Amino acid sequence: MKLDPVTLEVLSNKAAAIAEEMCLTLQRTGRTLYVKETADFACALAGLDGRFFAYPRSIGVSGFVGLECAPAIAAVGTLEPGDVILANDPYRSEGLATHLPDLHMIKPYFHEGRIVAYGWCFVHCSDVGGRVPSSISPTNVEIYQEGLRIPPVKLMRRGEMNPDVRLFLDANSRTPDANMGDIRAMLAALAAGERRIVQVIAQHGVETLLQAEEDLIAYANAKAREVLSRIPEGTYRFVDYLDDDGVSRLPVRLSLALTVRDGTVHLDFTGTDPQVAAAMNIPSRGRPHAWLTLRVLALIHTIDRTVPLNAGLLGPVSITAPAGTVVNPQEPAATGVRHAAAIRVNDVLNGAFGLALPSVMPAAASGTVIPVVMAEPNAAGGRNVQVIEPMIGGTGAREGHDGVDGRDSGISNLANNPVETVEAELGIEILRYALRPDSGGAGKWRGGCGMELTFRVLTDGSNVLGRGMERLMFRPWGRSGGMPGAPGSLVVNEGTERQRWLGKIDVLDVNAGDVVCFRTPGAGGWGDPYERDPEAVLADVGNGFVTVEGAMRDYGVVIADGTVDAAATKAVRESRNATSRDVAFGPEREAWDSVFGAALFDEFNAKLLKLPLARRQAVRRAALGAALANLPAEFPRGPATTEEVDAARAAFENAVATI
Repeated sequence: MKLDPVTLEVLSNKAAAIAEEMCLTLQRTGRTLYVKETADFACALAGLDGRFFAYPRSIGVSGFVGLECAPAIAAVGTLEPGDVILANDPYRSEGLATHLPDLHMIKPYFHEGRIVAYGWCFVHCSDVGGRVPSSISPTNVEIYQEGLRIPPVKLMRRGEMNPDVRLFLDANSRTPDANMGDIRAMLAALAAGERRIVQVIAQHGVETLLQAEEDLIAYANAKAREVLSRIPEGTYRFVDYLDDDGVSRLPVRLSLALTVRDGTVHLDFTGTDPQVAAAMNIPSRGRPHAWLTLRVLALIHTIDRTVPLNAGLLGPVSITAPAGTVVNPQEPAATGVRHAAAIRVNDVLNGAFGLALPSVMPAAASGTVIPVVMAEPNAAGGRNVQVIEPMIGGTGAREGHDGVDGRDSGISNLANNPVETVEAELGIEILRYALRPDSGGAGKWRGGCGMELTFRVLTDGSNVLGRGMERLMFRPWGRSGGMPGAPGSLVVNEGTERQRWLGKIDVLDVNAGDVVCFRTPGAGGWGDPYERDPEAVLADVGNGFVTVEGAMRDYGVVIADGTVDAAATKAVRESRNATSRDVAFGPEREAWDSVFGAALFDEFNAKLLKLPLARRQAVRRAALGAALANLPAEFPRGPATTEEVDAARAAFENAVATI
């Protein structure tokens, strides 16, 4: 049986509304800033197969539509009314959880003794133990350092909380009360979903609900295939890099071959670097995981906004993610900062689709999400751990549209924390929270500006953590003649004799009076900057997005006394020797590629994956180190001579040949 279109549409909207009501319940009853303000959580309804048939459209994390609950459900055995499953282990939940601070819950919804659906929710909690406050550190080398691992277990049995599970939770966290407050909010959200499912059954009948669970996914699948069939068939290749793995200066490569055929998409990540001895691995389990496919979902919804948001969107998507790579690591690889690699996966998908649909896809977004965390001592001898802000940049420009400034919903759709609330919760004074002028990539359509967060520390013995810092070296690329965005930075006590320019940090020790400044990257521009309307550039200057100097340097627009000097602007623009590239990666990436070519790097990584897991990183470091030994220490940020580049390339070729 299939439902008629009207009934299906009614149930589609009801189910989505239930998921959103669950999210609102969670947010309004949550304990921590990261729930109440940032909204790092989500709720959904899953069918009997464990896939989501309803997902919220406008609240919570947007990227988890493709998660699967079935492995976690199967792991706990028989379920009874009132049971609730809890899990946070990426490996034992088969990729439902992707790092330990994300607590996932699943509740079976019963009707007359049988399960008819499942409610699901997750929350990023403040701390689950581990080596550092907030549990996440880019320098962790295995998951055991990242905190308490919770395989799928029953937190609730027949409506009663399991005291043994709670004891483990409380004993392994620096913030047990805050965690339990958010856990109770999750239980309230699941209960809200259960009440609404009972009402749906009362109005429409249980068989109609069960059929809708199947039909909604099938409908989304069919609609997704129709959208994907509009993309020109072929194979499109794109490569991008993380700046480094957090424990060395070596960049991390993500490679994609995107094949479009007959309404389907195959994502082949062959050529991607082996898993790293750091926390940037994505535990996808080799499946079309949410972290590896989000850009496909975004593209489908961009082209056809009538497609329901559920797991059916991934029906046309298949994947090759070689085991032992960054996108499919083997246990016990650390995964705490997996979002940094997931953002770069988003970028390579964006880049590959952009080769197929240049007028649809944007330039690169800022490419970073940095939950800036403060851990400060409290009167009881413990530590208050809170997220100050989830720092982001902007969105990439696309044909006909500037990027969005200071807003990037690429993977998570997080909100910012109000300054007043942050200062009430933590011992800091926020001095500046604003957009960065001249950070958005110049173009006919300008890339979105990055952001600046500057704050003064008020408590001695505090720590600042900035996991996920990226695009400090390899810039967000521009498209179709547009320029890349400005890289990010971190500086302490800027402009004083105690000034320190820093790269990525693990745990930064700070004391009262220290001033910390995070600057996030801007996004890439689209189209030739000299074709941008001078009046639009003038408006950007007036709005603080571009400086007068930037208008001249990047756009060839001369501004004097608050107006455009048309004659001078014309002269500047006509004197330029025009150069244009389909993708403008920036000087650092161009320098890197001059030594480490794509074909040879593909061969290199293929050979590495044939080695035992324990040997791969050592061989990789030795091969890249042999090449980099011929180059200046600041490479690729600084220039190298032709002779140095040739010597480095020859050393790399020799190293690959001898593996």
